[in-house]
Amino acid sequence: MSVEQQYIDLFLQCEDMICRHTAPVLNNKRTAGFNHFRELGFPTRKLENYKYTDISQYFAPDFGLNLNRLDVPVNPYEVFKCDVPNMSTALFFVVNDAFYHKELPKSSLPEGVIMTSLKEAALQHPELVEKYYGQLADTSKDGITAFNTAFVQDGVFLYVPKNVNVEKPIQLVNILRGDVNFMSNRRVLIVLEDGAKACMLACDHAMDEVDFLATQVVEVFVGNNAAFDFYELEETHTQTVRASNMYVEQKANSNVLLNGMTLHNGATRNTTHVSLVGEGAEINLCGMAIGDKKQHVDNNTTIEHVVPHCTSNELFKYVLDESAVGAFTGMVLVKPDAQKTASQMTNRNLCATREARMYTQPQLEIYADDVKCSHGSTIGQLDEKALFYMRARGIAEKEARLLLMFAFVNEVIDKIRMEPLKDRLHILVEKRFRGELNKCQGCAICK
Repeated sequence: MSVEQQYIDLFLQCEDMICRHTAPVLNNKRTAGFNHFRELGFPTRKLENYKYTDISQYFAPDFGLNLNRLDVPVNPYEVFKCDVPNMSTALFFVVNDAFYHKELPKSSLPEGVIMTSLKEAALQHPELVEKYYGQLADTSKDGITAFNTAFVQDGVFLYVPKNVNVEKPIQLVNILRGDVNFMSNRRVLIVLEDGAKACMLACDHAMDEVDFLATQVVEVFVGNNAAFDFYELEETHTQTVRASNMYVEQKANSNVLLNGMTLHNGATRNTTHVSLVGEGAEINLCGMAIGDKKQHVDNNTTIEHVVPHCTSNELFKYVLDESAVGAFTGMVLVKPDAQKTASQMTNRNLCATREARMYTQPQLEIYADDVKCSHGSTIGQLDEKALFYMRARGIAEKEARLLLMFAFVNEVIDKIRMEPLKDRLHILVEKRFRGELNKCQGCAICK
């Protein structure tokens, strides 16, 4: 039996159950998603965009799914205690793939802002959710997106009305919890109307030492003159697989910062597709990965310049130790009408051992003649001259190596526009390199 067949059979057997425990708006896309999944299957290395990661192998085991939406016995507000100094956030949780609504943050968001369960939003505001849900995530083009659309039942919905500034950062914590090997399928829909501003920090954690597989599809709509910062921090464990697809659409004069950081994981595949559809739009896309043991991190990005006078800046850095594997594929596509485009893509990678592997493929595809675009990629080891210089001044070799690795990734951390988060990341990354941090130390889950 193929890897896909077990899920095809499961869907056909449980379709009524899946649909009954969610909202009609989500069900409207479900059949198309399932049909496209049957056609596409899970991505394998035979596909150019997945040549460095065979996603299908991770779906082969028999995972449990909570299709009947049974309550998970955990109160995240009791077990998760984020202690980042000076970082006051509106804190929300997703437990596996269900928004936790039994208790909500005491601090309120501005009037008109909606931050809630995707299922509940689709029931209470069906016209609003239907206007955006599934409009960017094309199930006919990607097997993971199709699979997620077929099985998803809940997730997160953030809506910021026109000209509203959400000053307090929104923190979303995704907690994986299970007594047996478990799969979660969550959806995130974010809409910022014209002139709106918001910042979100999403953290992934795993409570239990079982095998977890999480699929995630994120759709982000950023209106004219709107600004959005989105930070993702993955701190799970080596038995966790994450497959995340993010789709972003930016309108005129919008400004978006996306910064994804992988500190602990098993295997991760992140796909990011950004479409700049309004003049003057700017995207800053950053990423960082620290891997050791046999960890695997694959980032695949596409920035699509559709109209003139848009700017994109992209920076990804990897530090790989032991037998870790990293991959980066970045595409900047400049369409014929996108004159006066300014784009820069940089990927720098450090392999600390001969066993570590890094695959990098930066690409430019340009169909306009008045543009300023550049891209570059490097793979190397620690600078022996710098090591010698530091050791000659009394710094032990191990400490010198740690300092050089920390300095290498510091550029990505400094792109963060939340000062308390930036300060905490400096500490976490240093501890990660020193081997003092097996998981996040900011919560009761990981202590």
